[in-house]
Amino acid sequence: MHVSPLVWALTLGGAVLFLLVDVFVIGRRPHEPSMREAATHLAFFIGAAVLFGIAVLYFSGHRYGTEFYAGWLTEYSLSIDNLFVFLIIMTKLQVPRHLQQSALLIGIVLALVLRGVFIAVGAAAINTFSWVFYLFGAFLVYTAFKLAKEGIGNEQAEESADYEEGRLVRWLRRRVPSTDEYVDSRITVRQDGKRRITPMAIVIVALGTTDLLFALDSIPAIYGLTREPYLVLSANLFALMGLRQLYFLIGGLLKKLIYLSLGLSVLLAFIGVKLVLHALHENTLPFLNGGQHVEWAPDIPIWLSLVVILGILATTTVLSLAKTARDARSVS
Repeated sequence: MHVSPLVWALTLGGAVLFLLVDVFVIGRRPHEPSMREAATHLAFFIGAAVLFGIAVLYFSGHRYGTEFYAGWLTEYSLSIDNLFVFLIIMTKLQVPRHLQQSALLIGIVLALVLRGVFIAVGAAAINTFSWVFYLFGAFLVYTAFKLAKEGIGNEQAEESADYEEGRLVRWLRRRVPSTDEYVDSRITVRQDGKRRITPMAIVIVALGTTDLLFALDSIPAIYGLTREPYLVLSANLFALMGLRQLYFLIGGLLKKLIYLSLGLSVLLAFIGVKLVLHALHENTLPFLNGGQHVEWAPDIPIWLSLVVILGILATTTVLSLAKTARDARSVS
């Protein structure tokens, strides 16, 4: 897939422009968005992603268009799981409702930066070492196993109860003077003649460390669906840009997706196996099959990957909502 420098520049410039507008508007007027505002913005970002995929289909062909949609859906589903952890963090740190939009925006910007770094590192590793697909595949299967161990049912409530602050957050609390109260969306303030951090700074660090962990999962996952850095980047951009609106629109629904971790574990395991099979198909390791390609290893086509991804996400959502509905009826 050939992407000209102009297209790269326009894509990155458009993303930066949206972020700057968001930062300027939210920074000047932090508030809790209405349902109508959140729904309008979310529909815009989803519609933009769909139109972008159609453009890729038209200009670059069926294969790359399908790769974009598969990558976007995968990154979106992983980002929703990320969003739930954001909800836990802001609940634990008692972020005022009207400041949560600012905190979410900061978390999303950090996620974009970290994923950009991982995308560049992943692309360089793939171009230099073909065997890196073995590592990516094994890591995703391991991650899927960990997610599956969380169990089926109301695992998210347990996750909220068991949430503990990271070492960096605990270090900040011990070592850096801080205030007890939020001061709008400011990160530092001068108090008693000393510069102190506000609780918002703690929130940013907590969100940033969480973003780092999720980037470790999401980048290998999308490289299992496409090796085009432009599609990897654009899928991540579209997956992250609508998360803030999604948080306020379906915050209650997130708690009902009780099988989300299980569904993501199946999704990551599938992509992990796909990566290992692809690595076998293009094997160059001298100690494996004499450094020759393993011809019997099937290379799962991208259209089948898209079907599987849609099936997993649809099944997870339907079963989760059905289970919560049954539980609600049994309680009443």
